[in-house]
Amino acid sequence: MQSQIPYLSLSIWLPVLFGLVILAIGRDSRAGLVRVLALIGSIVSLLPTIPLFTQFDNAAHGMQFVEKAAWIERFNIFYSLAIDGLSLWFVPLTAFITIIVVISAWEVIQDRVAQYMGAFLILSGLMIGVFTAMDGLLFYFFFEATLIPMYIIIGVWGGANRVYAAFKFFLYTFFGSLLTLVAVIYLYNKSGSWDILAWHQLALSMPEQIAIFVAFFMAFAVKVPMFPVHTWLPDVHVEAPTGGSAVLAAIMLKLGAYGFLRFSIPIVPDASHYLAPVVIVLSLIAVIYVGLVAMVQKDMKKLVAYSSIAHMGFVTLGFFMFNDMGTQGAIMQMISHGFVSGAMFLCIGVLYDRAHSRQIADYGGVVNKMPRFAAFFILFSMANCGLPATSGFVGEFMVILGAVQFNFVTGILAATALILGAAYSLWMAKRVIFGKVANHHVAELTDINGREFFMLGVLAIAVLAMGLYPAPFTDTMQTSVADLLKHAAQSKLAVAPLIAH
Repeated sequence: MQSQIPYLSLSIWLPVLFGLVILAIGRDSRAGLVRVLALIGSIVSLLPTIPLFTQFDNAAHGMQFVEKAAWIERFNIFYSLAIDGLSLWFVPLTAFITIIVVISAWEVIQDRVAQYMGAFLILSGLMIGVFTAMDGLLFYFFFEATLIPMYIIIGVWGGANRVYAAFKFFLYTFFGSLLTLVAVIYLYNKSGSWDILAWHQLALSMPEQIAIFVAFFMAFAVKVPMFPVHTWLPDVHVEAPTGGSAVLAAIMLKLGAYGFLRFSIPIVPDASHYLAPVVIVLSLIAVIYVGLVAMVQKDMKKLVAYSSIAHMGFVTLGFFMFNDMGTQGAIMQMISHGFVSGAMFLCIGVLYDRAHSRQIADYGGVVNKMPRFAAFFILFSMANCGLPATSGFVGEFMVILGAVQFNFVTGILAATALILGAAYSLWMAKRVIFGKVANHHVAELTDINGREFFMLGVLAIAVLAMGLYPAPFTDTMQTSVADLLKHAAQSKLAVAPLIAH
């Protein structure tokens, strides 16, 4: 479907434009103006994402809201944008989370306010570019460009070891992506086009497919992150500012998972099927082992960071079982994790702003001083462990159903995540929220203000709405998921002679 109004371009470039304007202001003496501009910019940037799901045709096959223009004609590179049911919800999710992050930083960030707000708005536009790009080089441009503002956010506004964390984040994710650049160049030479959909139709030999799969895997597995290349994430979360942690968990981890959907499975389906057992094993290790690691954490941010790795293990597990229920559940898990993990990091940020500690042992009895905050914290903790009627349950339940269809033992192992999730989430909630007031620092806490209540309240509504009525999400992705699985199965049969050869 060709779009008459360039909704996708507006979704990408409006936040970038507002970010550049804010950077041009660039003085702390105008911090109030910067905050207002950032909020206006983030809200305005959300508006063009609304027609994407209100006008989306659930029954249509193929891409919608297509935009295409020549970019570098000599090399056949196009500015090509489009979405389908696989990518639809990540565009408004990114714009929505950006608004929440701007509100969360309203009083907390006092130094270099313009640079902070500008970096987040630019980052928002670049991440939307990843989800909408249909030209391979354009995708790679957006995919790598997201590293720059996040690197600055961590390195400037992070904790005591922020420089170490920023370098670790950049090096892990950048070097993991270099082989992907080689892979997309190879696909261009093979097809004469940078069009991702054209790559879906390439008949590649099995050795070619395996090499390309490994190249993509290096970038996407690090970004998710999958076990064993997950070690950068807890360090980065601990040092990143609250907004950085929220965006990193809610959106940036999804870039890698989305790469599997858009590149690995449809372009090299035979290699994806062939190497699926490896990915499934690594995913189950993330679900179980990393869940156990989360249980022994003393730092709240580290605990939620490890829980993010475990939850993203559900996503990769769902993708590589190649059934409808598992794939839809994995996408639902990605969307839900955006709400829940972002909310958890923002809750931890609320406590840190007051007590300047993330250590679980420094809290206890918070409900006695912050009852409204405690209600939100418990809700998000329950969603984090997959409580029915919350968004966290929908995706995990669907992936477990898909896992049982795939293999009963796999389903049993995947289901242990519900037990482990309840263990580490509720253990943290019990230690932090309940009991008597533990010390004078807790005794001096004040409950959330109107700004914080609005921020957490909107996320709570999203978590409950998705948990109680997931149909709008599943309806939009159903056709695209069926097309993806059908394409992967047909492609496997088409290349069978090459595999045998």
